[in-house]
Amino acid sequence: MRISVSAGYWSSGPPPGAQHLFEAAEQAGVDQIWTAEAYGSDAWTPLAWWGSRTTRIKLGTAVSQLSARPPVTLAMTAMTMDHLTQGRVLLGIGTSNPQVVEGWYGQPYPRPLERTREYIDIVRKVIARTEPVTYDGQHYQLPLPAGPQTTGLGKPLRSILHPYRTEIPIYLGAEGPKNVALAAEIADGWNVIFFSPAMNDFYAAALAEGFARPGARHTAQTFDVVGGPMAIIEDDDLERAADQVRPTLALYIGGMGARGVNFHHEVFVRMGYEAEARKIQDLYLAGDRKSAIAAVPLKLVEDVALIGPWPKITDEIQRWKQTVLTTFALHADPRHLTKLAALIQG
Repeated sequence: MRISVSAGYWSSGPPPGAQHLFEAAEQAGVDQIWTAEAYGSDAWTPLAWWGSRTTRIKLGTAVSQLSARPPVTLAMTAMTMDHLTQGRVLLGIGTSNPQVVEGWYGQPYPRPLERTREYIDIVRKVIARTEPVTYDGQHYQLPLPAGPQTTGLGKPLRSILHPYRTEIPIYLGAEGPKNVALAAEIADGWNVIFFSPAMNDFYAAALAEGFARPGARHTAQTFDVVGGPMAIIEDDDLERAADQVRPTLALYIGGMGARGVNFHHEVFVRMGYEAEARKIQDLYLAGDRKSAIAAVPLKLVEDVALIGPWPKITDEIQRWKQTVLTTFALHADPRHLTKLAALIQG
């Protein structure tokens, strides 16, 4: 099993220790490192800046938000980075949610699966560089058709830059079963968030549906599923360890998206925490974040994180290894990377 780490989201500034994480991951033999973006910092600049200190590890975006860039712009960025890293780029793409897409990027959100399919088609056409790029989709047209808001002078173009690789691996960030199946059909990997071994059969079925579709690029044997516990915290006091995770869970379950259109919330509903998730969301949207955090049950934390004394973590990690995951995402203190990698790969 491969190992990955994530530099995570920025808040008011860079994540503390991010540069050290890149260096530690490189030295520990970690296979992949991923950056993220929301509606502040972007995913590509830190990947290039800190990634320039590495020579071996694969560098990926988890995720580069689809509505932030036209597909050609993302392809240009990925091709440029692929040259600079000599073929170490992993191109992670995701749709985000309606609040961010329409509120921050000013782009329409409806029909995200259809848009994702078209977007990835265009990215691959640009990178392949076999011919000038044309595309006539429902959401993207290249060249832009003549009309009252255009000059009508657009022409099909082919990238001046020759690709370092004619194919760059594309990973789809997905949560719902339809999006997971789409990832299995058209992508090269799936970036997972809030995975739990208890949901393994559910996700295995969604992946199998995608692999069975006509023209699917991969089988279960060649497709990369990147995920793991949202945190690994060694502590003899379970509640104290859980308290380090609860604020993030409360944010995602309660406040990351509108009521009824919060895909993270739906993950925990499917996991069997419908009443608990509703309570967390009610409190969070009412502005009572402290109570929302306190309402996150210990069992829910233990479903998506590894917390407790080392023997407990060592025992429970075996369940995670027997899942659809093929790259184990380590969210842990960088000082423990070597020890954890040995446990996972042992």
